[in-house]
Amino acid sequence: MDDVGVAVEAMRQLPDLGRLRLLVELHRLGTMAAVAEGTGYGTSAVSKHLAVLEQEVGVPLLTPVGRRVRLTPAGERLVEHAVGILAAVEEARAELHGEAEPVGRVRLATFFTAVEPVVLPALSRLRRRHPRVEVEVNEHEPEHTVELLRSGGIDLGVVYDYSRVPRTLPPELSARQFEEQPLYLAVPADHPHADRPIAVSGLADFATTGWIANSRGTDDDELVQRVCAFAGFAPRIAHRVDSLHLVNSLVGAGLGVALLAESGIERGRRDVAFRVLDPLAGTRRSFLVARAGQWSWPPIAALAEMITPAR
Repeated sequence: MDDVGVAVEAMRQLPDLGRLRLLVELHRLGTMAAVAEGTGYGTSAVSKHLAVLEQEVGVPLLTPVGRRVRLTPAGERLVEHAVGILAAVEEARAELHGEAEPVGRVRLATFFTAVEPVVLPALSRLRRRHPRVEVEVNEHEPEHTVELLRSGGIDLGVVYDYSRVPRTLPPELSARQFEEQPLYLAVPADHPHADRPIAVSGLADFATTGWIANSRGTDDDELVQRVCAFAGFAPRIAHRVDSLHLVNSLVGAGLGVALLAESGIERGRRDVAFRVLDPLAGTRRSFLVARAGQWSWPPIAALAEMITPAR
């Protein structure tokens, strides 16, 4: 057999990529019915495809548990390989179309405070340089953005985390950090030493004060808990709101204090003072996130370039 014949025979022995994708979806969603709903296959078709995949690889991948199934250790291991294989195929396919002018629609999700300083300027630059790329903007908290990326509901996400509360992404996603901001303690303007930086240990002065936390994401809550723990106390959460303007107003009214990233503070206010926290409190970091194999798709690459170098 010549070299071409050997290569063709090797390709015939590789697992079908569509079936590998079904196995990854089963690992992610947990049930055949959920995979069927998400892919458009019937449940019996999903089951048959996975049975064929077992024959292709020559080892059991699933084991019954009551009326459901779960992955065997071999199945779990194959999922780990499959994520990388599928990402590499997506990247290779995107690179094959990378020389032409970017054309297409990118569904972008971003958190609220990144819209004006980050996303809008990037979209203006993109329109001038690549007018055939269309971008649909959706506002979501980072947790929802990650789930939308995993399900294919969006193509690119702008998310944040805190260095003291790092975000763990699923293996099929990859992130590129583009920004880092210091943290501030927002206090009423008439508070003693309102114009001075504050050490984390100094937060003990606010042990009996009400704290204002986010009503949607859990990261902000966890940040407050961890930073206050450094100062030796558990904070009393007095209010939960998702409007940063309302957070600033509550602080200005003397109804609590809040931890805010730099982009969340309203510097023009006369009723609020913003005390920069020392590095022990950590920082807020912003990331672009996409499926691992899609960074080279020209419209995504074009939008990512508009966001990343500008920061």
